[in-house]
Amino acid sequence: MGLATIHSRAAVGIDAPEVTVEVNLSPGLPLFGIVGLPETAVRESKDRVRAAIRNCEFKLPSWRTTVSLAPADLPKEGGRFDLPIAVGVLVASGQIEASDLDDWEFLGELSLTGRLRAVKGALPAIIRARDAGRKMVLPRASAEEAGLVGNARVFLAESLAEVAAALNGHQSLPRAEPVASEVEFTGPDLVDVLGQHRARRALEICAAGGHNLLLIGPPGTGKTLLASRLPGILPPMEEHEALEAAAVASVAGLGLDPATWKQRRFRTPHHTASGVALVGGGSKPRPGEISLAHAGVLFLDELPEYSRHVLEVLREPLESGRVVISRAAVQAEFPADFQLVAAMNPCPCGYEGDPSGRCGCTPDQIQRYRDRISGPLLDRIDLHVEVPRQSLKDLPSGEPTSKVRERVMTAREIQATRGTVNARLNVGGIRDHCALDPKLSNLLEQACERLQLSARAHHRILRVARTIADLDGREKIETAHLTEAIGYRQLDRRSSTLARTA
Repeated sequence: MGLATIHSRAAVGIDAPEVTVEVNLSPGLPLFGIVGLPETAVRESKDRVRAAIRNCEFKLPSWRTTVSLAPADLPKEGGRFDLPIAVGVLVASGQIEASDLDDWEFLGELSLTGRLRAVKGALPAIIRARDAGRKMVLPRASAEEAGLVGNARVFLAESLAEVAAALNGHQSLPRAEPVASEVEFTGPDLVDVLGQHRARRALEICAAGGHNLLLIGPPGTGKTLLASRLPGILPPMEEHEALEAAAVASVAGLGLDPATWKQRRFRTPHHTASGVALVGGGSKPRPGEISLAHAGVLFLDELPEYSRHVLEVLREPLESGRVVISRAAVQAEFPADFQLVAAMNPCPCGYEGDPSGRCGCTPDQIQRYRDRISGPLLDRIDLHVEVPRQSLKDLPSGEPTSKVRERVMTAREIQATRGTVNARLNVGGIRDHCALDPKLSNLLEQACERLQLSARAHHRILRVARTIADLDGREKIETAHLTEAIGYRQLDRRSSTLARTA
């Protein structure tokens, strides 16, 4: 008879709360019971653990085995508790004689042969184990995730037999090797974009201040080409940003490439995506596209073709940078601090305003097409930029990504002294860093009145003007900076004109 206490981790969103696995052997029939709100996969652990113990040539206790997963009110799912349960059984039965188990955490799914399989969402558990000052044992198949947290003490094992031998002092487990921290960007280059100076300028402002961007133009003018170059001119990810983004990918079951894990992601969901696919959800909360784009770019092509209900779910995450998914049994929070880049045609046929005169849409049709995008969502998009059709003759090539990125980095360094990027300045930050003289303040008020802009749009114009001033190396916002920022409310101006025409 014996009692063993083993430490492990559950998975709730990108959090990994501690779970204490208590194994008790007592006189009675040789039954194996698991308590503590286990779901189906956890209840099935007893069969995998029994087979793994036998096939690793250990003795299966002939007493009653009770496994408690505490806290009891936290739902447990998946096969991640197989290894800690098996270690607990072996410790309770005296087949493992380790004395320092309180310094260890275990995570891993067992095959019937006793070999260890990778578990989904290992990275959040590694981070929490590091913060708790404990060592962790993981399957060797999770080595890539284990190496992302450089100062964590993670040890890798192929099988239950290896873990038992290491705990008994017969051999040592290899420690996970940290991956390289500095990775050069390998994505597409901005030099591929010919012409489109205004759109390129808007893209640079977008990257420098963390702003959202809407590209409007006929088919084939380079909107998608421009959007795909944004990650390359963004600054490198901070350590905490990279770990959060990698944790979301780990929970979602996506592979993590050590060579690119610190590069900003570019997510492009199809316009038929549902609201759950976009923000996350399900009976067991999973991250959606906005969380998978955390610290990166979410590109929505053909914006009016998305369901209006789907687009409306973006409004709160765009403001808060987080998304909370509540279910009856659990509440999960995922990070969603992404930059939104959207693209759309100017009208249903796509050629309104084109010099060819191919557009036959009426003002009513154009207005109905644009009304598919709500005003509150447009308010949250800082820059609205036209991408017109260009002549194919003698198009000048633009600057490469490396040069544009240097200017963006300089502007971001200025913003770092304020504590946040310009797009995230709160009301107090706007008052302190975006102050205007009376003449410019009157100019902005007149523009907002003429374009019928909200107070939110007023603040966003100030944030964009602040970014333009940072790119220009100016301490104060000047007339040129403010007028350029006002000019990027393109859709507001054209929508007002169309409404008056109709």
